[in-house]
Amino acid sequence: MLRVHFTSVDLARLRMAARPDALWETILSFHRLREKQAENIFGEWRSQTRARLHSEPRLLAPLVPQRGYFPDFLTPSEGVIGVEEAMEAVRATPAERLRTEISRLPTGRALPAWMRPMADGEGTDRALARLVDTLRDYHRAAIAPYWPHLHARIEADRAARGRALLDGGVDGLLTSLPATMRWRPPVLEVDYPVDRDLYLDGRGLLLLPSFFCRRTPVTFHNPALTPVLVYPLDHAAGPALVTPARSLVKLVGSTRSAVLQGIGAGCTTSELARRVGVSLASASQHATVLRDAGLLVTLRQGSAVLHTLTPLGIALLRGGSPGERPPAPGAAGPGDGGSWAGRPAASHATDRAEPRPVATSGTGPSPRT
Repeated sequence: MLRVHFTSVDLARLRMAARPDALWETILSFHRLREKQAENIFGEWRSQTRARLHSEPRLLAPLVPQRGYFPDFLTPSEGVIGVEEAMEAVRATPAERLRTEISRLPTGRALPAWMRPMADGEGTDRALARLVDTLRDYHRAAIAPYWPHLHARIEADRAARGRALLDGGVDGLLTSLPATMRWRPPVLEVDYPVDRDLYLDGRGLLLLPSFFCRRTPVTFHNPALTPVLVYPLDHAAGPALVTPARSLVKLVGSTRSAVLQGIGAGCTTSELARRVGVSLASASQHATVLRDAGLLVTLRQGSAVLHTLTPLGIALLRGGSPGERPPAPGAAGPGDGGSWAGRPAASHATDRAEPRPVATSGTGPSPRT
């Protein structure tokens, strides 16, 4: 069990994360990818994600074991700002911190050659660049296509916690948390793979709901980091994870959904007809309907016309908000996911089973101890 000790100052500084955290979701999802449980929630996501992955799982596995500890530097607080900001924070991790945190990984599995500079704390720039590239590729395959759904589910949880706060104050908020956490003032008891205490000491606590956190909450291994408690959403309260494209078909029909996806970053009517597999006349007709609905604009270039998506069309295609960048030509998935700001550090815990008896950070089948 993890016991989180509050003072009156900590209660005043308790807060909910404003948005999902890109790297917490990325790392936690890597645990979900390698397990076989909860097929009704993650099964379709696993199948779709595995089809998009290349060497990323093999490269990340030494740093993120299936169970137990993983390094805190993989989930920097910038993850709540945006995925690129988080990647840059990982890239800027000091060599001494890399060496210290990697040294806590289980010793039974040797690190690959490209990771050894990080473990040695020397010549880390090239290794960090490769790690960031790998994390970014994995995020694009596993998280970005589903970001609107994750964001909506997490926003629903935030709304429920906000209602509890309005109705019952801080006591009401802490009492409303999932059954894996129990508020016994002034201590929050949290189901956890090892026995430990976390003293907030006036720093407050950031509560961070997570789609890919499962079974037990997670916190940082290093108690000196700004305290954060990542906890799992109640998946019984929402639908399984689906891609926006699948929902789009139900809304506008398969052909017009394909037309929107086929336009990508821009194409002519003849190119659109080839991409979608319809006649030139049919492509032109569907483009006209979508243009009249404000989902695309058409510009003449010489003897041809060029179709491009409007912000509204991009938002509909991606299930996100207007203002996102258009997909690459022919690409159907959403763009990079954002993240939340203001996520403090506690000690990473994950739902990895059979955790080690040391406090760790992580997110798999059992929390970082």
